[in-house]
Amino acid sequence: MFLVLGLFGLSARAQFGFFDQMFGGGGHHQQQEPQNVRSDAQWYQQQYEGAHCTNYLCPGTLSCVHFPHHCPCAWDVEDKAELGDGIAVCASKGGYKEGETLKKIELARKGLL
Repeated sequence: MFLVLGLFGLSARAQFGFFDQMFGGGGHHQQQEPQNVRSDAQWYQQQYEGAHCTNYLCPGTLSCVHFPHHCPCAWDVEDKAELGDGIAVCASKGGYKEGETLKKIELARKGLL
């Protein structure tokens, strides 16, 4: 008698497990959603500290360059403008014509924009 009840229980469990998998339901069979990046800087600091660079390690891109103003922009949609004294900034191209961002930065530096 116990054997029959045990087999009936296993059969029912297998059937419900099949339906759970088939229809995305329940339990331990679901795939987990990717987790957001933590809001602390620990991962970045580990990458920065673990990077090997004998010259200057760019903080924004982790590129190894000879001088800070040689750091590349992080994204292809940015233009880099060197401001002098080893300072460079990256600014969004913003859909302007080629070189327009750099012209606007230069006008802003001169107080004309």
